[in-house]
Amino acid sequence: MNKEKNISDSDLVWEEIRTKHIIQNEWIDFRESAYRFPDGTVFEPYYSYSRRDYVVVVATDENDDYICVRQFRQGIKQVTNEFVAGGIERSDGKEYGSDRTETSAENALEAAKRELREETGYESDEWNHLITVPSNATIADNYAHVFRARNCKRISGQDLDDTEFINVIKYSGDELRELIEEGKFQQAIHIMGYYCDINASGS
Repeated sequence: MNKEKNISDSDLVWEEIRTKHIIQNEWIDFRESAYRFPDGTVFEPYYSYSRRDYVVVVATDENDDYICVRQFRQGIKQVTNEFVAGGIERSDGKEYGSDRTETSAENALEAAKRELREETGYESDEWNHLITVPSNATIADNYAHVFRARNCKRISGQDLDDTEFINVIKYSGDELRELIEEGKFQQAIHIMGYYCDINASGS
């Protein structure tokens, strides 16, 4: 009878022995690395990247309708349904980097409030933090900070960046759940945020 051997976490760590920055500019640090596995073998190339942390906002208006956005996403080349989201601004002007204490120009909640206002024109006085998770722990070092905003009120029009082309759309709870179940709400972290909120509220 075979028994699994448990080893300590420290013995699971890959050792990065070589790194080449294929692209390193103000937008992204895309790397090619060589790693030594716990058994001593070396694997390469392993590709990873660094981007800045970002926020996702699970927002509802005074009628409990979800405030969502539709925009084109280049990865899947589709117009998607999703929650408001955007990067946390950095004082060094870069779009990436793991130094989150020295370079953050705003905290995550401030970024969430700004993104909601800019993308939809809505504001809220009722905020709570749902979860912070790695965006893609396999190949990226950035984190997603997910917030809940309730009783949002529209106070202005959109204030979009030059590269943003976004329509605001509202869905009832049943409509949003149906979109998720049919694969028509196409952002994984956003779906996780929805279910975190549902579980927290006991709905």
